[in-house]
Amino acid sequence: MTLHTTANTTATRLAKHSIPSFELRSVLLVAALAVGAAGVARAQTAPPSPASPTSPPSQMAPPTAVPQNRTTPQDVEAAFGRADANKDGKLDRQEAEHLPAVAQRFDQIDANHDTFISLAELTKAATGS
Repeated sequence: MTLHTTANTTATRLAKHSIPSFELRSVLLVAALAVGAAGVARAQTAPPSPASPTSPPSQMAPPTAVPQNRTTPQDVEAAFGRADANKDGKLDRQEAEHLPAVAQRFDQIDANHDTFISLAELTKAATGS
């Protein structure tokens, strides 16, 4: 008899806590909302598409645009001062190694070919003036 009572109690408890067809509809609704939310999130984080040929010119970057050099003479002087280890006012090849871009173009920057780069030579090379 106790077996029958336990089965009735379980059946009564399930009947109180479930609504017919509600669970299936709830699961489908939650799944549909999750898929929709994921699609919206992906659409918002997608990279912008490149400007199309029919875009107005203001939205398209020129194909050969070169960024402006924003190096100031003060920036050059500060870098030169850090690289000039012996503080003699010129950079030899060893000191130029502290500035990799300068070391790679040492001979081009050394305009007077005295095997040293002066602050004036570096400034001219870096700023174009």
